[in-house]
Amino acid sequence: MSRIVQWSVTVALAGFLFGFDTAVISGADKPIQALWGLSDLQHGLLIMSMALWGTVLGAIFGNWPTDHLGRRMTLLLIGVLYLVSAIGSAVATDPWVFALFRLIGGIGVGVSSVAAPIYISEIAPPRHRGVLVAMYQFNIVFGILMAFVSNYVIGSMIEGDIAWRWMLGIEAIPALIYTLMITRVPRSPRWLILKRNDVKEASRVLRMIDPDVDVDAEIATMRAAENEERSANARFFSRRYRLPILLAFLIAFFNQLSGINFIIYYAPRVLEAAQLGSQAALLSTAGIGLVNLVFTMIGMSLIDRFGRRTLLFIGSAGYLLSLVLISRAFFTDSLGGIEVPLLLALFIAAHAISQGAVIWVFIAEVFPNHVRARGQSFGSSIHWVFAALITLVMPWVLGTFSGGPVFAFFAIMMLLQLVFVLILMPETRNVSLEELQKHLVGNDVKLRRVHLSGARVNV
Repeated sequence: MSRIVQWSVTVALAGFLFGFDTAVISGADKPIQALWGLSDLQHGLLIMSMALWGTVLGAIFGNWPTDHLGRRMTLLLIGVLYLVSAIGSAVATDPWVFALFRLIGGIGVGVSSVAAPIYISEIAPPRHRGVLVAMYQFNIVFGILMAFVSNYVIGSMIEGDIAWRWMLGIEAIPALIYTLMITRVPRSPRWLILKRNDVKEASRVLRMIDPDVDVDAEIATMRAAENEERSANARFFSRRYRLPILLAFLIAFFNQLSGINFIIYYAPRVLEAAQLGSQAALLSTAGIGLVNLVFTMIGMSLIDRFGRRTLLFIGSAGYLLSLVLISRAFFTDSLGGIEVPLLLALFIAAHAISQGAVIWVFIAEVFPNHVRARGQSFGSSIHWVFAALITLVMPWVLGTFSGGPVFAFFAIMMLLQLVFVLILMPETRNVSLEELQKHLVGNDVKLRRVHLSGARVNV
């Protein structure tokens, strides 16, 4: 088990770079706009949002290298993209060059959200798969926090116009460390069998994972599942995969329609609208980041004990309570006190313990081996497209509506998520990937809740 943990931690560091790269731009926001004299539109497009659109591209096309080059090689290329992006952004001489290197980093983020969860899910034993894949999400949150800390330290130590260059360039250090560490993890045994037919190397990796494993039986199970998919000869967007596709779409859709990116990106603005004042808003934002980290850890500790569906049920209740009460506070003008910051902290806790811990695990589980990279790419794409759209429209929404209708809208979405959890979402805890494939794929599957518990499956 120690080797699996070591490999999973190494691969999950792609999430750390994901979080760091996403948040580090906050330190360069105003200095870059002043340096290059950019309008608000130019600044938003070329500086602040370019990495996000790169993420969408990386998520959409990330399945190709993950399948054709392999999970490990793709993870290695991700490290190179982060390294190039960090150095290039730090030395950029104009906004167009800067935008190009931020786009490269964003592509790395998008591809990592496809390849990293897949790799970990394919080497992890069923009983520990949840917590091991969830380490990717933990590293995202940790990377965001470390980016804020790094920006603060560098801003305190370096004065003048070059501070932002150091803030962005410092990412090259963890990117280089990650890239070197990835060379020491093995290739996925499932990818070796299904894409390269390399029985010898796959057997060696399987024995490294579990010395007591019946290698022949494991490989036979993988081949049987693969042969079933090949014989079906179904396109990805077909009736055969309709349930996994629907599940991936809905969990990614509700992840963003909870309002999480709206809160993360615009928390200071929301808190100032709640009449806290700018300094108190920034302090509360830091507290929100700490709550996010703590409850992500709690979600990781519970995901294999309680299951994915139970955590999402708990989170949906927390979402609803916090969003309804925040909306009520804005509608009744009960602002200026500690109520809204505490409710935002409850919202973040509900997200971190549920959607934050579950999304990457769940999407990596519900698709069969044959189309897992395509499925992960699809789910990740839905996540990032909605993240980009919400980020794009929220400044207009906030300028047009008060906080009451905005938070009421997100509350309605979370009510719909609760319906999804109760009616359709399966519990995938402690079930092998091949067993999941058997019961979630095929024309005979009804589009209703599938309950999986251990090796017993009821459809």
